[in-house]
Amino acid sequence: MKVLILGGGGREHALVWKLKQSPCVSQLYCAPGNGGIADEAECLPADLKSLDSMVALATRLQPDLTLVGPELPLTLGAVDEFTRRGWRVFGPTQAAARLESSKSFAKEFLQRHHIPTAPFAICDSMEQVKSALGHFHTPVVVKADGLAAGKGVVIAKSKEEASSVAAEMLSGKMLGDAGSRVVLEECLKGDELSFLVFSDGERVAPLVGAQDHKRVGDGDTGPNTGGMGAYSTADIVDDRMRDWLVNHIARPVVAGM
Repeated sequence: MKVLILGGGGREHALVWKLKQSPCVSQLYCAPGNGGIADEAECLPADLKSLDSMVALATRLQPDLTLVGPELPLTLGAVDEFTRRGWRVFGPTQAAARLESSKSFAKEFLQRHHIPTAPFAICDSMEQVKSALGHFHTPVVVKADGLAAGKGVVIAKSKEEASSVAAEMLSGKMLGDAGSRVVLEECLKGDELSFLVFSDGERVAPLVGAQDHKRVGDGDTGPNTGGMGAYSTADIVDDRMRDWLVNHIARPVVAGM
């Protein structure tokens, strides 16, 4: 089987590493890939910001299966377009990817379907930010609405800092269009957990939990990044928590979609 992976980060490197172990995979390509991936698969040039570029590559390669890793090609509708052309592709549709590409959409979706989430406010202007901050205790989380490669979240220790960060985001100076809308959110205390599931649109198949460490500095200090490292299995997940996450978050999200 000929497999194409779209992406060029650590996530795609892990996918390539695992797929290479499968006896079902005879040819493995990654676009654009990276230096580490090049040791495991053939890396090919591709512009993941362009649907035409991805379609042209797949047309030339004719893979039996394509896996889409990064958020951007998903939000551009890569899965929808590949499916329309009759190509086997793994990943969420453009509509489903809005849960990742727009934090305000995700928060309103969770609220609408009564899925647990932190209290929040959606703001399109500094007037709305200043008004909403009166309803939050500090620290308060300021999030850029759009995709920001994991760098669009700031935990502000004071309302003055929150206001300053929101102003930078809304002005476009900090994150461009990704910050044209911001979400203010109550800061929740506790351990971070990434709990992933596969779904065919009806059924849910959970994976084991993982813990991502985003801050750039040693000792969990500094600003967030797209991820400095992660490990799995996260030891904070037991069977009871796993069942709760599946029944109260994963299944309601799939049903809501």
